[in-house]
Amino acid sequence: MTGQLRDDYDVVVLGGSAAGLSGALMLARARRSVLVVDAGAPRNAPARAVHGLLGHDGLPPAELLERGRAEVRRYGGQVLTGEVAGVTRAPGGPAAGDPGFAVALADGRTVRARRLLVATGLVDELPDVPGLRARWGRDVLHCPYCHGWEVRDQAIGVLASGPMATHQALLFRQWSADVVYFAHTAPPLTGEDAERLAARGVRVVAGEVAALELDGDRLAGVRLGDGTVVRRDALVVAPRMTARAGFLADLGLRPVPHPSGLGEHLPADPTGRSDVPGVWVAGNVTDLAAQVGAASAAGAAAGAQINADLVAEETRRAVSAFHPTEQ
Repeated sequence: MTGQLRDDYDVVVLGGSAAGLSGALMLARARRSVLVVDAGAPRNAPARAVHGLLGHDGLPPAELLERGRAEVRRYGGQVLTGEVAGVTRAPGGPAAGDPGFAVALADGRTVRARRLLVATGLVDELPDVPGLRARWGRDVLHCPYCHGWEVRDQAIGVLASGPMATHQALLFRQWSADVVYFAHTAPPLTGEDAERLAARGVRVVAGEVAALELDGDRLAGVRLGDGTVVRRDALVVAPRMTARAGFLADLGLRPVPHPSGLGEHLPADPTGRSDVPGVWVAGNVTDLAAQVGAASAAGAAAGAQINADLVAEETRRAVSAFHPTEQ
């Protein structure tokens, strides 16, 4: 980070990936004082490239973020590599009348903010199958729109690890004619789901998956509990997704179950405004399915909403000063 850390900011952005940096860019261009605090552990770090992002398809995730940090700094925003230990209310805030916050950093420092944008993303909780985590984002995948083209026409397996497994198998069938559904420990398929898979030529393999088989640094297959190996080039998994938000507990802002059943998120209205006044959320921390483009758009929209909220607050104070209450 260049420049000294200030005591207070108009907005502190928690999380510096696509959503957080897009929000910070919008705010910095609106001439707001902005600090982005980022732990440097983006969800898509294992992936080789970002896909489906217009103008940036195929760009390595780290390069995309470096470009974003440079753009935020160009307009006077600050980006700090660090972690947030907790957030509490700071009555009055840096400007009287604003819902202020005290953001405690893990290194012991504290900064104050008039508004917060939470864009800390989520944690992917993977099934407990040996070898799975090491291949995550490489040939163990979850999103067809992020990775489907890269595994087109290959032998694809779908591990039934969540409520969307059948849906995933049917989606990946668009990219390959060779898709196998591994029943694993999931409940038996309904008659309707079994019929849909059969109609699309998706083979169902019963039995619990014990481990992955590798050939050097490549996935070679899936080994079942009885020792049978089913050759596969890629394996699709639906992780349980949980918002990174433990540091917000003192504000009363806690993750709740997502309607999809895929994990937990921080709910918000369409503008990104949370249930806690002064706090906006954007990206995967609230929208579990958001890809990079959608997360960026949500961050930018939230940044604009935060600026509008600050303008409204400043206007109310100006009007009050212009017409002081008669004593």
